[in-house]
Amino acid sequence: MTIAPQRVVTLHYVLSDEQGTVLDDSRARSAPLEYLHGHDNIMAGLERALEGQQEGAQLTVALAPDEAYGLRNEALVQEVGRAAFPMDDLAPGMRFQTAGDDGPQVVTILDVSSDTVRIDTNHPLAGRTLHYRLEVLTVREANRAELAKGHPLPPDVDPSQVEDRKLP
Repeated sequence: MTIAPQRVVTLHYVLSDEQGTVLDDSRARSAPLEYLHGHDNIMAGLERALEGQQEGAQLTVALAPDEAYGLRNEALVQEVGRAAFPMDDLAPGMRFQTAGDDGPQVVTILDVSSDTVRIDTNHPLAGRTLHYRLEVLTVREANRAELAKGHPLPPDVDPSQVEDRKLP
């Protein structure tokens, strides 16, 4: 079966940076990625590359920053009061997840002073070209519950138990 909209795809990937350093490897974690094609579950550049591929396909994809996590935006580097952090022991390089306007965002600490903390709310991979090695494991039709939810259901969820908001 080929990859097309409304199909659930399971794949393994290795993500590397420009220097070839492996940043993530789904096979090493024994955790293949499963997504619903055509529903913005993964980066658009990856979806375009996977469109029309079949089970067993192996491909390499390079995504420029504007196709991945975006260009770095220096306006997203700012100083905040130290009281904004719930802990005293702060150090450069520490990362926290916070609620942002568009959902969760990662905050990286750049510098710490007695009164302020300089943070960067750019995605940690913003401004970087990403290289993916992909292996398509399975492709199947999505069920109605997955289409209603917009993503694959966990294996332990019975589709008949999922609320279907598409019913009249």
